[in-house]
Amino acid sequence: MFGNVMRNVAMAATLLAGVAGASGANAEQLTVGSFLPGPHHLHTRVLSWFAEELEKQSGGSLTVQVFPGGQLGSGPVQQYKRALEGVADMTLGVSAYTPTVFPKTMLAILPGSSKTAVESTARVWDAYDEYLADEYEDVQLIGLFTVAGNVISSTRDMSTLDAWKGAKLVPYASMTQPILEALDAVPVQMPITDVYTGLSTGTIDAAYTAYSNITPPWNFWDVSPYFVENVPVHFAVLFVVMNKERYEGLSPEHKALIDSLAGRPFSMRAAESFDEADTRARAEMAANPDKMSESKMVRVSDGELARINERSKAGLKAIFAQYQDNGIDDAGEIYKALNP
Repeated sequence: MFGNVMRNVAMAATLLAGVAGASGANAEQLTVGSFLPGPHHLHTRVLSWFAEELEKQSGGSLTVQVFPGGQLGSGPVQQYKRALEGVADMTLGVSAYTPTVFPKTMLAILPGSSKTAVESTARVWDAYDEYLADEYEDVQLIGLFTVAGNVISSTRDMSTLDAWKGAKLVPYASMTQPILEALDAVPVQMPITDVYTGLSTGTIDAAYTAYSNITPPWNFWDVSPYFVENVPVHFAVLFVVMNKERYEGLSPEHKALIDSLAGRPFSMRAAESFDEADTRARAEMAANPDKMSESKMVRVSDGELARINERSKAGLKAIFAQYQDNGIDDAGEIYKALNP
């Protein structure tokens, strides 16, 4: 009897060893390259959630390591290419830095009916299968989401249409140039990382920003005498994409786990994080009146906003014409799908 017990124990140990060996053999770690600084909320609130869920649901056999601050390649411009070439398994990037790769996605940047990142991102996914999916055939899409440019940081009061005339204004994307020109503003292309210096030196008069840019770590409240609210909301579109071959090389179980979190779930979580960052920034502004003492919040009246929107139609028409010249005849249709 004792011998039988020992044989059963030995068999169990062998089976456990086999399972452990198989688990170790199938263990995968995915790398994520990001140009954003380490404490950014996309890392701490979104990618961390993604990594934790994959590790938990896989029993530890699928893990994720994020390399922030450009550790796998500096700057945001080459992020899509880095995923495509496998420099990182996944990368986080901004569509506007590679506009020729994502021309139809770029239409989500334009002002329309959405006011928040959550509204805009939901509409991107409502339109995705019919209008946008073909732009991501070379990669595995993990997330596609927006951030709202809902306030203008400015050195002048731009609460009326007339005040936009001649203002050197940094847009969220160069494609919006026809709109700003229709408003008699002067578009100046500049990365968000240079806006603080541009405002402080007078190189620019204003920039489209989010409320979260006003407070740390951006600190635009140090260099902006005015923050202009109730403006036409522009959007930045961000993506997280995965190298296609790396994804296809995973086990069916690991791919299924990624699929369950990727797409709309991942994207909406990221959009919520951006909107929450704006909410936290507003609370911080209210809690620090000394920091806001040199800045004035001004609001575009609904009447002036109607004038701005009416004038902007000429810019939208010019943009759609540019798309048609580039062989995309349904730009207006896609825009309407993104702004029902």
